[in-house]
Amino acid sequence: MGLFILRLFTAFFILATFFPLVKLDFWWIRVFDYPRLQKFVFTLILIVCWTFTLTVESTPEPFYWIFALTVTSAYLLSKVWPFTPLGKKMIETVPYSEEAGINILVGNVYQYNKEYSKAVSLVSDVNPDLIFFVETDKAWEKGLSEIEKNYPAQVKIPLDNTYGLLLYTRMEIVRQEINYLIDEEIPSLELDIKLRNGEIITIYAIHPTPPVPGENEKSTERDAEILMVGKKSKENPKPSLVIGDLNDVAWSYTTELFLKNSEMADPRRGRGLFNTFHAKVPLFRWPLDHIFLSKHFGLASLKVQKGIGSDHFPISLKAVLTPSNDTETMKANGSEKEEAREKISRGLEED
Repeated sequence: MGLFILRLFTAFFILATFFPLVKLDFWWIRVFDYPRLQKFVFTLILIVCWTFTLTVESTPEPFYWIFALTVTSAYLLSKVWPFTPLGKKMIETVPYSEEAGINILVGNVYQYNKEYSKAVSLVSDVNPDLIFFVETDKAWEKGLSEIEKNYPAQVKIPLDNTYGLLLYTRMEIVRQEINYLIDEEIPSLELDIKLRNGEIITIYAIHPTPPVPGENEKSTERDAEILMVGKKSKENPKPSLVIGDLNDVAWSYTTELFLKNSEMADPRRGRGLFNTFHAKVPLFRWPLDHIFLSKHFGLASLKVQKGIGSDHFPISLKAVLTPSNDTETMKANGSEKEEAREKISRGLEED
């Protein structure tokens, strides 16, 4: 019986590792993108378990499983490695400059969370130039009213469907668009912000729908919105940032496709996982909330902030416009550009 259970667990984790290589959008496939670090740890545990069976098993079976698990763990390590301090940085670390920089706070507050004072306190501690909170309804708009005196420029779209957006900034908004890129009930923002030195940058603030049963059976709409924003950023000559809860992990195929087609950079690479979800389940955490930067920026700091009662931790970043481009970006080949176009087209069709 014990050996049967060991076989079952081993087969499951091997399949769960390579299942996401199937390029289908069903949620029950895409959900396996998320826990790669957890799967890596479990495969190591299973290797140890099979090693113990070598003393009692006279068949070669344990060697086959150990080999398969070793290949599996090596693959998982290759995917997680870039998001450790041992990986290569995409964005160089630079000193912070008030004049040429921007301090951003991003967080999913969880609409049904009522601990508004924790969010207000966090804003006071971080003292960001720009705040972007998602899953915000009228109650959250009222709960955050205390911060408005310090952030005169605001874009507020409180909604009861968990896709409300609240953005506050002390910088001048010189252009703003409220877009419904894929779904008429899911807004996103496109803003041109003037830094203290007079430079104009673009902020794309989004919260696409997740692939979950009962809400969205596929990741098609999520992937399309992420890639649409990446396309906008690539075509935009101004420095730009893409911020928000993207409902996708930093190492997924879609995120990598986004990075290649937008030629933006992920500040996590070479620094750490910076997990933001699930705040209340330490064993199952992964990076869902993102701030991507165009090649024009250097990074002064990146930090996961203390909890505010939500299932997400907020994340903050200080970025600085730099005179030289030292950012490492990935570029899409012809097939990857075509794949991005097809994903966007499918997302628009399904809407």
